[in-house]
Amino acid sequence: MPTSRNTATVITATAITATATVIALTGAALAGAGTAQAVPSGDVTAPSACRPANHLAKITRDRPDSGHVHFRVTLTAPKGYATCRLAGSPTDMAFAQHGTPLGITAGRYGDQSTSVTFGPGHPVHFDIRVPADGLGTPADEASFTLRAPGGEIPGTSVAEGPFEVTAGTAVGPIRPGA
Repeated sequence: MPTSRNTATVITATAITATATVIALTGAALAGAGTAQAVPSGDVTAPSACRPANHLAKITRDRPDSGHVHFRVTLTAPKGYATCRLAGSPTDMAFAQHGTPLGITAGRYGDQSTSVTFGPGHPVHFDIRVPADGLGTPADEASFTLRAPGGEIPGTSVAEGPFEVTAGTAVGPIRPGA
């Protein structure tokens, strides 16, 4: 009889160990499955960096040339956004100082057909060219609509930084680089 009890104890212990192992493996498999589902699949595309809410824009003073003062508007996109194509000069340019619209309209200059890649690791910029006539009005905000090779991108982008505008201000095309 003692042999039968020891055999039964070993069989019961083995069964308990096997059951615990199955439960542990099942739990690990379910945890792994939950983690895999939380990560987007390769079929899901990231939001476009060209959408106004998905990029940052900053205005800085650039090098002057004869007769003009230049301000560079640099657009950058954080990681996690898809690259996109931009072309030509932004449209619907509006300028403001401390939230007050200035009522100055901007023309465009330069090649409007060349497209560039924009997205994380691919900053772009455009130029605000202001006549150096001493009549510049201080500004700290520019709002604009970006253009893709096929037309305008819906929404309004906003850039901030100190600059000036006056009658005759023109905006150059989007170019690669910061």
